[in-house]
Amino acid sequence: MKEKQKIINIAVIAHVDAGKSTLVDAFLSQSGIFRENEEIVDCVMDSNDIERERGITIYSKNCSVMHNGVKINIVDTPGHADFSSEVERIIKTVDTVILLVDSSEGPMPQTRFVLQKSLELGLNPILLINKIDKKDQRAIEVVDMVYELFMELEANDEQLNFPILYGVAKHGIAKTNLDEDSEDITPLFDTIIQHVSPYPDYNDDLLQMQVSTLAYDDYIGRLGIGRIYKGTIKEGQTVSVCKADGSVVQRKINQVFVYRGLNRTSVAEAESGDIVVISGISDISIGETICEDKKPVPMEMIHIEEPTMAMNFMVNKSPFAGKSGKYVTSRHLKERLEKELEVNVGLLVEPLETTDGFKVSGRGELHLSILLENMRREGYEIAVSKPEVLMRRDKHGKLLEPIEKVVITVPDEYSGSVISKLNIRKGLMTAMSGKEGYSRLEYFAPTRGLLGYRTEFINDTRGEGTLIRRFECFEPHKGEIPQRINGAVVAQEEGIATPYALFNIGERATLFIEPGTKVYEGMIVGMNSRSEDMVVNACKAKKTTNMRAAGSDDAIRLSPAKIFSLEEALEFINDDELVEIVPDDIRLRKKYLKELERRRNGRT
Repeated sequence: MKEKQKIINIAVIAHVDAGKSTLVDAFLSQSGIFRENEEIVDCVMDSNDIERERGITIYSKNCSVMHNGVKINIVDTPGHADFSSEVERIIKTVDTVILLVDSSEGPMPQTRFVLQKSLELGLNPILLINKIDKKDQRAIEVVDMVYELFMELEANDEQLNFPILYGVAKHGIAKTNLDEDSEDITPLFDTIIQHVSPYPDYNDDLLQMQVSTLAYDDYIGRLGIGRIYKGTIKEGQTVSVCKADGSVVQRKINQVFVYRGLNRTSVAEAESGDIVVISGISDISIGETICEDKKPVPMEMIHIEEPTMAMNFMVNKSPFAGKSGKYVTSRHLKERLEKELEVNVGLLVEPLETTDGFKVSGRGELHLSILLENMRREGYEIAVSKPEVLMRRDKHGKLLEPIEKVVITVPDEYSGSVISKLNIRKGLMTAMSGKEGYSRLEYFAPTRGLLGYRTEFINDTRGEGTLIRRFECFEPHKGEIPQRINGAVVAQEEGIATPYALFNIGERATLFIEPGTKVYEGMIVGMNSRSEDMVVNACKAKKTTNMRAAGSDDAIRLSPAKIFSLEEALEFINDDELVEIVPDDIRLRKKYLKELERRRNGRT
């Protein structure tokens, strides 16, 4: 009888930019999984193009390392609140979490969320104070702040007795106290093995494996990823799958994979406690339990928090539709959203009353905009409405709206402007402190009021402020909140924008397009300095004459155009506007392209 392999599963959790992916890099490089001549990239787990471009983790990923005969499966989790549905599922599959906290920032709003989920599941975290090489590090003070957070979240005595380490993930260093000399992360490996017992031997029990993540392989189809809680799983085995609706179906597993380093390795059999990948079940879904054939013992389905924001995804019907995208019909849109629903459990898709679109609900602007960015890169053309906050009603029928906790760090000279703007947007200040010329402001503000504020915030703070937000709770509706106060500059006809026309428009408005840009009637080409919309001819050319005058041929100098990112475009638009998203461009437009239609619908 062979001895069961010792397995410990850990998740690295933290706020955005605390150093999760960098710590996983250190685990991998110091466990000897890379060859000596192998080129190693930073944040090797952030393999998605958008993750690399933005420097954030969007999808949770698995890898494994060996230390002193113990197999440690490591899960790198997203740090942004919009991807919290990923975090919720993954934490169920691990034995402990390493909580990373920045040595100068301290616990941030998202730190609270991921820690709360871990404590609710009874996990005993390990605290790592990261980036202790910062000039403004205050590690000892931050440890006290983390203790306060644990107590606020009603941690039990065992959870409060968490091990504390200090480190610099970037340099692969961890130590048990600040004065200790350390050259690697061995103290962290040792702490994991001392603090966490390997998974018990349940190999002889009836099989129970819950699927927590889905993936897709072009050669072997859909893959289910999850932990084996009890029993063992073999390739070619016939199993029962307990579905979300309570039904049980028989299926056959083709292959079983485990993680070795960064790679999936095919094995004949996997044991209890391990995180495995299985192929062959084409209709497997997240939360379903794989059990012994004829002896199903389903586990409780994974509960995911409800969406807080929705947008309408519609077929692109602008005059430029179909010129750059491959997928332009409602059938293409429907198929792509259905495919996304299979792996993105925080998403909800409902058909609109019209036949050309869908209402897509998610956990926030970033959650939905990442989906749109992926679709754009795949060749889809979509028109998207202004994000809409999802309300709910309490048992007495009273309207409730989502409230977010907002933490802002801003130079003192700009704090007055920020406070004024957030007060107008129905924000309520809960704390204010200052340090070395910077103010730290904490607010509770309705999600409705924060829509469109990020761009204003960057402008007001000259790009020097940071704004972090996350969903906190539902509270009674806060009443009317002002929308964008500037009107749009709308093109009058189809054509190519000329420098002459844009120069004249630019005297009264902020331009969104450069000379030579193709425009169409109803397309938004700028922002008016006044509150009403302004219709302009952006294609007007200078009349030529056979007379020459001093200065008539001087070069026209235009102010640089404001080019929108996808998130900025979604924040900017009003209810009567759309964002047209195509593979090679992002355009802003009016819902009704013709001026007569806009006037008619404005009156009704």
